[in-house]
Amino acid sequence: MYAFISGIIDYIDPNGIVVIDNNGIGYNVNVSLNTLSDLPSKGEKTKLYTYTHIKEDAFSLYGFTSLSEKNMFIKLIDISGVGPKMALGILSGITGAALAVAVANNDVKSLSSIKGVGKKTAERIILELKEKVDITASDFAGSNTSINISSSKEINDAIEALVALGITKNDAIKAVQKASETAKDTNAIITLALRSMA
Repeated sequence: MYAFISGIIDYIDPNGIVVIDNNGIGYNVNVSLNTLSDLPSKGEKTKLYTYTHIKEDAFSLYGFTSLSEKNMFIKLIDISGVGPKMALGILSGITGAALAVAVANNDVKSLSSIKGVGKKTAERIILELKEKVDITASDFAGSNTSINISSSKEINDAIEALVALGITKNDAIKAVQKASETAKDTNAIITLALRSMA
């Protein structure tokens, strides 16, 4: 129904709700924690790509700072047993690009470590997304993330190493994704990622 919404951020709830003031009307928009971390401060202008979910007793807007995250959200809610809230929870625990890598690697462990996602659900997500997600192509065009499948093991190892150092998984994923644009082996990725976070 709505392709996007732009306006001034009136309110930010750290649990994942943003109020966007668009010409005097405040829109409640549900967002992932990844999108939340990408947003500017309250009082500043922003643009969110939106998905409208309508059911008998609710009319909900879901917003994303990138089209790639929105597209991944739509792919997730097409999976049996995965509704909008779970899809948003998944994208709060892992970025769309990292999810694509996990799917390509059949990485059930990473997906099932996300809050609310059990092993069976993780296996179903991987099975159903396998043919729908191409981590080297258009799903992530225009995002700041570019991941090559050949380096996915190194990326996962680097993320695990940073998490072992006490860095949150979300921060580790973002730093590793950025570092992997120029570095290819695990040690180089970790070094660059740590530098970017210093």
